[in-house]
Amino acid sequence: MTTRTYDPEPLRALAISETGFVFDPRTGHSYSVNPTGLAVLSAMKEGLPLDAIISRLREEFEAEASAVEDDIEGFLALLREYGLVGRGVATESSAGAHP
Repeated sequence: MTTRTYDPEPLRALAISETGFVFDPRTGHSYSVNPTGLAVLSAMKEGLPLDAIISRLREEFEAEASAVEDDIEGFLALLREYGLVGRGVATESSAGAHP
């Protein structure tokens, strides 16, 4: 399985409700996430490695590994875009692709 890493530091400040409301006190922005997004953010805030998050989601949502991986990669792209995870998010295969 590919090793995946991310920088959880920006997530530590987020206030995340049980209903999927996310507030970033650093910027004052608020977001809404679905149950899958909530599960991913909660696991990331716990500091779980992405491989463990994928396993957790596969079990919780009874989904195929490839579908979960694709969904998480897309979600991480959005989190990076909004500045909610550090730019250090990478897969093993792409980690060396950016300076």
